[in-house]
Amino acid sequence: MSVAALRRAARETVSGLPREFWWLWTSTLVNRLGAFVATFMALYLTLGRGYSASYAGLVVSLHGLGGVVSSLGSGVMADRLGRRPTLLVAQGSTAVFVALLGFVHHPVAIAGVAFLVGMASNASRPAVQAMMADIVRPEDRVRAFSLNYWAINLGFAVSSVAAGFIAEVSYRAGFLIEAGMTAVCAVVVFLKLPESRPVVDKSEEASDSVGLGSVVRDGRFMSVVGLSFLVALIFQQGSVGLPVAMGEAGFTPTDYGMAIAVNGVLIVALQIPVTRFIEHRDAKRLLVISSLLAGYGFGLTAFAGSIGLFALTVCVWTLGEMINAPTQTGLVVRLSPVHGRGRYQGMYTLSWSVAALVAPLMSGVVIDRFGAAWLWGLCAVLGTGAAIGYAALMRRVPAAEPVENPTDEPAGAQPPAAPTRPEEVGTA
Repeated sequence: MSVAALRRAARETVSGLPREFWWLWTSTLVNRLGAFVATFMALYLTLGRGYSASYAGLVVSLHGLGGVVSSLGSGVMADRLGRRPTLLVAQGSTAVFVALLGFVHHPVAIAGVAFLVGMASNASRPAVQAMMADIVRPEDRVRAFSLNYWAINLGFAVSSVAAGFIAEVSYRAGFLIEAGMTAVCAVVVFLKLPESRPVVDKSEEASDSVGLGSVVRDGRFMSVVGLSFLVALIFQQGSVGLPVAMGEAGFTPTDYGMAIAVNGVLIVALQIPVTRFIEHRDAKRLLVISSLLAGYGFGLTAFAGSIGLFALTVCVWTLGEMINAPTQTGLVVRLSPVHGRGRYQGMYTLSWSVAALVAPLMSGVVIDRFGAAWLWGLCAVLGTGAAIGYAALMRRVPAAEPVENPTDEPAGAQPPAAPTRPEEVGTA
């Protein structure tokens, strides 16, 4: 492809999105550029503080548990208080707790603050996704979610390298840098992002109210949450099962780092072209294909015996990740009533948070009792089950986009042409 064609493709990818989206995108990128705690928590506790691996594992689990607790609560806040206040509270408290984590010394205090960091840092996700759905037109949402996912991975790729150098100098500096950059995100939200929550007329407030009970009773949506949990269990193995399996096979941490780096490099290099390819394609087919790529990409790890082969398997499941992430997030938005987006996004986020807790236990038990090959075979089974589930579920999804009342549109967003009921869904 010529340079002119590449420029044209890039221009078409980023064009047509509202200004508010790009400020939200910038906030996401800055946040991920400053990521430190999630990457080096275990090393900080074992090497920096001298605690045992068991204690480090407990703290990391508490950090994840905090995310589980906050997923639903932050979704409710995003619907009741608004997206902007939820983001400000989440990012402001994250900055405070991350900074505090660099100064506490007592084991109980470290564990408690780590839990609070997990709660605060995860609380922004439902609000970000709900705000993005509010301000971006339905036909552009898959592209918008993909660009946001690209920003997350670009920031993570840079921060992971930077965090390594920072850790050699001072772990505390890493915590303070993350706290400072998270505070910058809060400033961006405060100065540049207006509230996007759709306005509910008081006479219609009761009929438009969506509680957590309503979300749980939405069988079609909860099926998506369940399938999302299966897919998340698979993808989590890239950071929990793969390093353990490679270590038992005699590979070094550097070998694992080289193999897993392929994931970040591919996402940064190919997410935008992949998005252009999938943007207006059938969501059912994309979800089925991505589930199979994820499951069998990890399944092929059972046959890997060299760094090159491990990297090749990473390429396979990374392609599934690039297809699945924006498509599945777009599906969640399409299945969410306009005035319940925060709660629905919170429930969706919960599926990933719970998977982050279950995946380490699952991989440890399977590897210890049966061997790594059984773990990779289980991933293939989970991927197949998710693919079958998506194929069955999407037959019950109507072909109409959810459309907000034009009076509810935030500034910068453009209302769709054909009005439909908020509960109707369709292709992205």
